[in-house]
Amino acid sequence: MEVAERTRYVRREALRQVLMFGSLFILVVFFSFASPYFFTFQNIISIILATCVNGMLALGVTFVIISGGIDLSIGTVMTLSAVMSGVFITYWGLPVWLGVLGGVGTGVLCGTINGTVVSRMKLPPFIATLGMMMIAKGLSLVISGAVPIYFLNTPSFFQISMGSLLGKIIPGLDVPNAILIFIAATIIAGIVLFRTVLGRYDFAIGSNEEAARLSGLKVDQWKTVIYALCGMFVGMGGVMMASRLNSAQPALGQGYELDAIAAVVIGGTSLSGGEGSVVGTVVGALIMSTLVNGLRILSVPQEWQIVVSGIIVIAAVYMDIVRRRRG
Repeated sequence: MEVAERTRYVRREALRQVLMFGSLFILVVFFSFASPYFFTFQNIISIILATCVNGMLALGVTFVIISGGIDLSIGTVMTLSAVMSGVFITYWGLPVWLGVLGGVGTGVLCGTINGTVVSRMKLPPFIATLGMMMIAKGLSLVISGAVPIYFLNTPSFFQISMGSLLGKIIPGLDVPNAILIFIAATIIAGIVLFRTVLGRYDFAIGSNEEAARLSGLKVDQWKTVIYALCGMFVGMGGVMMASRLNSAQPALGQGYELDAIAAVVIGGTSLSGGEGSVVGTVVGALIMSTLVNGLRILSVPQEWQIVVSGIIVIAAVYMDIVRRRRG
């Protein structure tokens, strides 16, 4: 009986993956016929580059959502991480690598605080991370003085995202480093989720937290680790964003959490916890970026782009509810 159930589950997952890739393929084909400017090398690179930061946030929050939680602070924590990188590099004159570590460390610290508040103080994740969202936004404005921090004297920082290591190896193939970093982060996230103890415990907590606790799992500690891991990916996203803009924009970030969570949900990760995949999250982020890029090329007003994105998110959540009922 268990073997049959497992077989059905694998088939459902395979079908879901095929449907996601099929949806992305249909979008690409549609916009390619709708506009001759869509399916070009430069535009495809632009779509993937636009996916990198949102995709990095989505990778982090995937772990949290699989555990049955939510993190609404990832957008503003990303901004705070970028601001702290600017403080370390521009204001304090520290080496670029220390500034990068400081930005990523800021994300880890905020994630650890989120996890501690959720697991130890027993606050609902929605409330705990909503509070962190406001705290991170306020700190970004206070620390930066509400003005952008520019990396004018550190050209190597700009190269982190917008340089092209691959272009130096293969002349003419100018693929920004941000894409390579995102690919590496995706591989790492996949290994952690499906090949480590942390990943197994993440699924166990999301599937049935009380059962995991009764089986001897230190749920509170692992929840904190999961939120800290999310913070690490968010911190990396903040550094990538600052590098891409060559500045830390303290007013930027709010709203990114919605796009990231939407990408995770579209990718098939259940908001109820216990189900999800890194590949699905990446495909979901690509679907969001492709949709926005295609609508922009077709000169669809931005307000209607937001409406379409909202409809897609609602449809994805509804499909998840229907799928879980059938399961």
